[in-house]
Amino acid sequence: MTQQQPALIHEWAVTPAEARRIQTRLAAKVSLADAYPALRRVAGVDVGFEDGGAVTRAALVLLSWPTLEPLEQVLVRHPTRFPYVPGLLSFRELPAVLDAFEQLSAVPDLVFCDGQGVAHPRRLGIAAHLGVLTGLACIGVGKSRLIGRHDAVGDRRGDCTPLWLDGARIGSVLRSRTGVRPLYVSPGHRVAQETAPQLVMQALTRFRLPEPIRAAHRLASAPAIARAAERSASRSPRS
Repeated sequence: MTQQQPALIHEWAVTPAEARRIQTRLAAKVSLADAYPALRRVAGVDVGFEDGGAVTRAALVLLSWPTLEPLEQVLVRHPTRFPYVPGLLSFRELPAVLDAFEQLSAVPDLVFCDGQGVAHPRRLGIAAHLGVLTGLACIGVGKSRLIGRHDAVGDRRGDCTPLWLDGARIGSVLRSRTGVRPLYVSPGHRVAQETAPQLVMQALTRFRLPEPIRAAHRLASAPAIARAAERSASRSPRS
């Protein structure tokens, strides 16, 4: 991927305490003002694990905007080198994700990440961490709440209410489909709080998840599904 070199970089082989200090330092670099280019291409990111967590599998899908037609996809596997520590998942997942971005042939104008943006204890979930390191505009879309409180959100598609922590807005709770559980949307970088749920709505089709993340999830899940089918076939009695 041809893009400006990241202005910020850090070591990945660090202790959890060092990782938290890095998060605090990088969180000060996050911009919550709309500063993304005219949208032509968007990306979706999803991360899974294999071999009991020993291998990190990063899926990256590039789509056209606003038609959401698939343009390119990348699947990368890395040895997992950081332990599972709540609040520090980006240190476990981002090395593989950054490698996937290096293999992408075109720069996305906006990235949708399966995970949190600034709705994070130190305001640096994976979408914010990725945005600061790459300079890309990013949005975090979580399937569950990590932190914060909110009022009840309406049941209809598009209903939205702010997510708060200590008097500050850290995200939005968005009903992406009528009658389904809401999504927890927060800016990662170069996207405003009010804009993030609007962009997620524009990226929806008829499913709960925005299409860039849904496409990345399908790509990330395909190898595991194929292996499960192979194991099932090997256990089946032969005719």
